[in-house]
Amino acid sequence: MKLKLIAWGLGITTVTTAGLVGLISLVNLPYPMIRRPVSKVAPLLLLPSYIEMDHPYREAIAHVEQADQLIHHVSSFEDIKLGEKKVKLAQENLDKLPVWFIGYEPQRYCQMFSCSWQFTIDEFEAARKKIGRMEAIIFQQRNAFNTYQQAEENLQKAKQNYQQAIQPEQKQTIINSWQQSLDELQQLPPQTFAATLVSPKSNSYQGDFQSVTGTITDQQRTNRMITAAKSFSSSATKLCENPPHSVDKWQECQQLWQKAISRLETISQNDIGYLETQALLAEYETNLSIVKLNSKVEKQSVAALEIAKKDIQAIQEQFADGVEADQRKLFISKIQTAMEQLKKVKTGTTAYEEAQKLLKLAQTKMQEAT
Repeated sequence: MKLKLIAWGLGITTVTTAGLVGLISLVNLPYPMIRRPVSKVAPLLLLPSYIEMDHPYREAIAHVEQADQLIHHVSSFEDIKLGEKKVKLAQENLDKLPVWFIGYEPQRYCQMFSCSWQFTIDEFEAARKKIGRMEAIIFQQRNAFNTYQQAEENLQKAKQNYQQAIQPEQKQTIINSWQQSLDELQQLPPQTFAATLVSPKSNSYQGDFQSVTGTITDQQRTNRMITAAKSFSSSATKLCENPPHSVDKWQECQQLWQKAISRLETISQNDIGYLETQALLAEYETNLSIVKLNSKVEKQSVAALEIAKKDIQAIQEQFADGVEADQRKLFISKIQTAMEQLKKVKTGTTAYEEAQKLLKLAQTKMQEAT
């Protein structure tokens, strides 16, 4: 009998407990028409819903604050990654909050248990917006850091590849890539962590690049000077070929060689291509000396021919009526003087052919006189 009473009592208790659990589950459903009356007369029945709100809310607020500190006080990229995790956790906590309950604040519960939160629409939206802003900051920070890492890697490759490059075209391609990487680093948003990493290295980056581009600029300048010198050299060679030439033409040749030399003289000992320049300079100065000598010989030969022609003209005028016996020695002496002048005319000059003709004529006249 007692066993039956006990069993009957347990059954009643079980049924009562099951009914109570069912009732609590029912009143905690997200239906305002049920929750509002219950919250006024028996708010404790809604305790499971309040607890369900309280824990995710506290976690969400904590994670938002932690993420805010990490993202706005970055000391390493690990802070950004940890901040990103905290933002995701905060988002998950907000997603767990019973948003359907917004506008039905558990006032009685908070009066009894001193809630640390006020689950309002404004607060919920503010948290959402703050998380959204932090997600945008994290996205920018991660993109900037990835750009920084890639640009730095490209800079190191450019430095190595430039040292190994031989062809000018290869070097120019590498320099273009190098410049692009520098531009990417300079264009990083200043508020990002990556930008703070670039700042102390900026002078070093620019120094390395300028040392290379400066070398290339010097090389290009040297090449331009050598090219210009060779151009003047080619013009001088063409102008001076197939002598003899007049004094004026030799002087033109001299000016061209001098221009070629002056271009090479602008290249200093510290410039790239200096040894090549010195070889060309020695060649051009030798050619200039030859031209100067030819010009001098031409000038002297022309002068000697003019003097000889004047002497011959004077002899012809003086002995126009013939040479008398008592004038023979004077005639021979004057002829010899003219011949000495004609012999001063050198081969390879414009005066040489005419001088040789006059010399033969003078020799014939002297033979006739003797």
